[in-house]
Amino acid sequence: MDPAVLDGVIKRLLEVKGQPGKQVRFSETEIQQLCITSREIFLSQPNLLELDSPITICGDIHGQYSDLLKLFRCGGFPPHTNYLFLGDYVDRGKQSLETICLLLAYKIKYPEKFFLLRGNHECASVNKVYGFYDECKRRFNVKLWKIFTDCFNCLPVAAIVDERILCMHGGLSPDLHSLDQIVNLQRPSVVPDSGLLCDLLWSDPSGDVKGWGINERGVSYTFGADR
Repeated sequence: MDPAVLDGVIKRLLEVKGQPGKQVRFSETEIQQLCITSREIFLSQPNLLELDSPITICGDIHGQYSDLLKLFRCGGFPPHTNYLFLGDYVDRGKQSLETICLLLAYKIKYPEKFFLLRGNHECASVNKVYGFYDECKRRFNVKLWKIFTDCFNCLPVAAIVDERILCMHGGLSPDLHSLDQIVNLQRPSVVPDSGLLCDLLWSDPSGDVKGWGINERGVSYTFGADR
């Protein structure tokens, strides 16, 4: 992606600071370039990222673009602060496109300082239902949503910070016996209904169970502190 085009996209995305809900104008070509370029970077880096502190770790954004900008104002804009986001960038909120485009743009601009993991909403079967598909279709077209899907299918799924803090969107899996299993997960990948990849994105910790329990969401497991 041309650096001048990338900088222009970031500039437009940041110009709406202090204007909650204001949409940013992109061309379809610009968004395609963001997806294709970031996809290449994701595949060039490990599925299990090995990161060092200091790094700020952030949870779900869910299309709340004004909250993402507030987060950067509080924590420092890249590259002054290193970031690891744990997934769920799209759906539910009204500005999934602005949210994911800024995150992908920063990933391209600062590939060794800015990191994105896959959440369970970075999955076509989920974000087709919870808002992202409709937003892409309304503002652009279904083809663009499919390009995002190709990008999401290449996101890494876990990170380990300072060789001791394991990070993922969901949680542990009864199928996980070695971190090498995460390293060896294939990409691009569609999230299956069960198994290691599914659990990394869907399982939930619980203070009420020992070992593994049934997840009320109907997908994956809950796990206790003994795991």
